[in-house]
Amino acid sequence: MSVKKNFPTTCPSCGGVLSVKSLQCAECQTTVQGDFAIHPLLRLSADEQQFVHAFIMCSGSLKQMAVDMGLSYPTVRNILDNIIEKLNSYEENF
Repeated sequence: MSVKKNFPTTCPSCGGVLSVKSLQCAECQTTVQGDFAIHPLLRLSADEQQFVHAFIMCSGSLKQMAVDMGLSYPTVRNILDNIIEKLNSYEENF
């Protein structure tokens, strides 16, 4: 079984934002080339993406997320606020 790697979003050399130059179909090997921006949601850390996923699965209920995560409502709200702030900064460059 192969281990899947996380999608890189920043340059390991300078820290700049990466773009995607090509995509390839796993079925027929068709390749599409260009200069594609990475969506802001994909630029979030794995933990932040997991939080957004849980938020959606809870139908946006921070109260339910707080219960599920064993955290206080204000803590969960702060996590969401930090993600929103990060996404807003990414949107400026998307």
